[in-house]
Amino acid sequence: MKVEIRLFVWLAPFFVVVGVIYGLMTGFTEPVGYLGIPLVGALMAMIGAYLVVQAKHTDPRPEDDENAEIAQGAGDQGVYAPWSWWPLVIGAAAAAAFLSLAVGWWVLYIAVIIGIVGLVGWVFEYSRGQHAH
Repeated sequence: MKVEIRLFVWLAPFFVVVGVIYGLMTGFTEPVGYLGIPLVGALMAMIGAYLVVQAKHTDPRPEDDENAEIAQGAGDQGVYAPWSWWPLVIGAAAAAAFLSLAVGWWVLYIAVIIGIVGLVGWVFEYSRGQHAH
């Protein structure tokens, strides 16, 4: 996690400084830039802080060791559902939610229902059927 922590923690002040410079150059008349850019820095600081806390609770990864062998990274990388169709349903719900901005708010209600069904299906996928534990 060393590389990720450095990336997020070091870039957070950069965005704050760039946002202030942008505000000074535009005379603080354009609100999206001088507010949005420092907020990007704040979000990066939040992610960096989360990674710092998680790095204290997890073992070092092979990617963090400069002398590590490729074989040290072998093995399980997590639990994934290789035959799951539920992410596609959630993606369709997100697409319908964005479509509601152009078509009408009534589409958002349909998207929320589809999203809830997809999320419940994805969460409980391993509770039944072929992959039940």
